[in-house]
Amino acid sequence: MAQTDVLLTKEPAPQTVPPCELSPKVYDVACNTGAYTSSGLATTGFRTAKYLMDEWYQNLYAHYHQAFADRDHSERQRHESQHLASETEALAQRTQQDSTRRVGERLQDMHSWKSELQREVEELIADTDLLLAQKLRLERALDASAVPYSIAMDNLQCRERRQHPDLVRDHVEVELLKEAELIRNIQQLLKRTIMQAVNQIRLNRQHKETCEMDWSDKVESYNIDDTCARYNNQSTQVQFHPHSTKLEESASTPETWARFTQDNLLRAERELLASANLRTLIDAILRDTSEDLRLQCDAVNLAFSRRCEELEDALHKLRCHLHKILREITDQEHQVAVLKQAIKDKEAPLRVAQTRLYQRSFRPNVELCRDTAQFRLVSEVEELHMSLDALREKLQEAEQALRNLEDTRLSLEKDIAIKTNSLFIDRQKCMAHRARYPSVLQLAGYQ
Repeated sequence: MAQTDVLLTKEPAPQTVPPCELSPKVYDVACNTGAYTSSGLATTGFRTAKYLMDEWYQNLYAHYHQAFADRDHSERQRHESQHLASETEALAQRTQQDSTRRVGERLQDMHSWKSELQREVEELIADTDLLLAQKLRLERALDASAVPYSIAMDNLQCRERRQHPDLVRDHVEVELLKEAELIRNIQQLLKRTIMQAVNQIRLNRQHKETCEMDWSDKVESYNIDDTCARYNNQSTQVQFHPHSTKLEESASTPETWARFTQDNLLRAERELLASANLRTLIDAILRDTSEDLRLQCDAVNLAFSRRCEELEDALHKLRCHLHKILREITDQEHQVAVLKQAIKDKEAPLRVAQTRLYQRSFRPNVELCRDTAQFRLVSEVEELHMSLDALREKLQEAEQALRNLEDTRLSLEKDIAIKTNSLFIDRQKCMAHRARYPSVLQLAGYQ
């Protein structure tokens, strides 16, 4: 520890021990810097991490002040609470008395309406039964339309498995997309019509039940309000309902409540007329949609037939070209073999000519003569090299032609496989699936 002590003087500058010899805490304390120094007056000499007396007194006085402030705030809060409790008690009594009076007034108004309701029930029941039968037809037609839609979507998905370049937007796909769009539109129309029928049935039943139940509702409401008027602070049936103050969105106003019974009969007649018009509309919709679906189905089947004929014709032509390419590949392979043999045949004459020239280069003295034999041997070697170069070039051309033929063969075979797959998809998958298309009676909702 004696090695970590540092003496601070004015001159010379304080000497510090390198960080590798002191811990960070001891180094900061010694230099009066960093997170391990204390606040207070500057001191000379070694600086410790202890608090000063001034700091101790400041902390003590802070505790005194905090205790006084909390005690004063508590006393004020007690006085305010006592005053608030007495005010709220008086307000609650006045509010409860006013509420009891208003509930009594409501009881008188309700009692005046309890004897003014009856009528239109039999006609509403009969018309609702007829509309239910039409709604059942709509639901059957909607269920039946799911089969054509699944067929159309399955055809489109199957045809997505076609490979390039057969993955085209042909006439069949256009007709299938038109069929799928037509079925979606028809389904949306049927769903909207079903919703209209459901709403109309609901309105018919609502008005029937309104005429039947309005009186009993008012009796029940009267009994509820009478019970509420008898409640007081000493009642044992009361309890907390925290969310009871929230007003319902469907709650009526006093004016609409008064007009409700008067409007019931008029609305019942209006709903009877709307129900009859809706049944006529449903008949027309089911007839037209079933005919449109069958017409579009025939158009799609015709497009499939024509497309299959096109694919069969393309397959026949591709197979003919493949047969010719295979025959040409055989001929070209034979020609490559001939060229390779010709190149190999030139190796022996070249070796002979070069060996002659090499041996003649050892002729002694003046016998090393550039005679006609020498020139002829040199020209023979050059001619052989020229022949070899020509043969090698022609061999490269032949091999390139052979590779092109092989690429063409692969392309033709691939195209044949692609078109075979396309024909299989269109004929075996799509057209076979379309044989399960529902009949007109099923589409019209009769079955």
